[in-house]
Amino acid sequence: MDLQTVWFVLIAVLWGGYFVLEGFDFGVGMLLPFLPRDEGERDVMLETIGPVWDGNEVWLVTAGGATFAAFPAWYGAMFSGLYLALLLLLFFLIIRVVSFEWRGKSENPRWRATWTAANAVGSFGASLIWGIGLANLIYGLPLDSSGDFTGTFWDLFSVYTVLAGVTVVLLFAFHGATFLTIRTTGDLCDRATAAGRRLSFAATLAVAAFLSWTVAVAVDRNDKSVFPPILPAVLGIAAIALAVILVLRRRSGWAFAMTALGVAFSVATLFTSLYPRVMVSRPDFANSLTVDNASSAHYTLAVMSVVAAIFLPLILVYQGWTYHVFRRRLASEPASEAGPELTPQPGG
Repeated sequence: MDLQTVWFVLIAVLWGGYFVLEGFDFGVGMLLPFLPRDEGERDVMLETIGPVWDGNEVWLVTAGGATFAAFPAWYGAMFSGLYLALLLLLFFLIIRVVSFEWRGKSENPRWRATWTAANAVGSFGASLIWGIGLANLIYGLPLDSSGDFTGTFWDLFSVYTVLAGVTVVLLFAFHGATFLTIRTTGDLCDRATAAGRRLSFAATLAVAAFLSWTVAVAVDRNDKSVFPPILPAVLGIAAIALAVILVLRRRSGWAFAMTALGVAFSVATLFTSLYPRVMVSRPDFANSLTVDNASSAHYTLAVMSVVAAIFLPLILVYQGWTYHVFRRRLASEPASEAGPELTPQPGG
């Protein structure tokens, strides 16, 4: 396996890690207006992701940096083709990040409600745009012979790409609900379980439709055979379907594991359907960017490989330890009554 392929796979893993971890963050944010009955329960929901959400964002920075360094032509084409979409995405991410800090700056109910809504809107908007943007990589964008985008913002929207955005929203909301069932207790946990049940069927149908259509798009627009994309697609659909059964049986831990696998296999389906291209061009397929014509020089990839081999395991160990430390369930009483129960302690 050459270094171009190695880095394509590594970038796919980084994006998969980002969506698995940030996916439940977004899901919790989208559920903020619906699950809690008071400010104390909203505080608990935010505390379930409070110690880890910024660490999860590191996966996005790493994935973006790796794409820029390993495949600069791909990075440049994405930023030119998805420029307005990425600006909108940045807006949603910013208001979401700001909401974590500013919500607690005042006890005024309207102030707190405003920033709660900002977190929900940011989580929903970012999820929707991520789905639409990544689906366009395989569905195809108008590129010239130099790999530059020649279309408009509206070229990003089709029935398939909008379905991708809706699927990501439903899948992340389901993923967030299963996460809350393993991090909360009491009535809030029960409501998270009920929300997971309601979301599970819609998420399963959306994932099945999207992944099946992705395989068809790969065959039709990217000159791919049905195998290997069909393999992660089937596994992804099976994981989400199994999550439905586990949610109904109240097997919270396993249900969360299955939604995480569903997200991971969905990303794997996209990247498997894309390879050996990194960005499909339409209507002129010959202008598509590939792992060969979009990659950096061999020396650059070799140096990056050494750096990744040293630091990536350290990052994984550190983040794993963070999740271990903040693994304890949080009580679903109002924050003013919960006292030290809302403060995660090492080894709790």
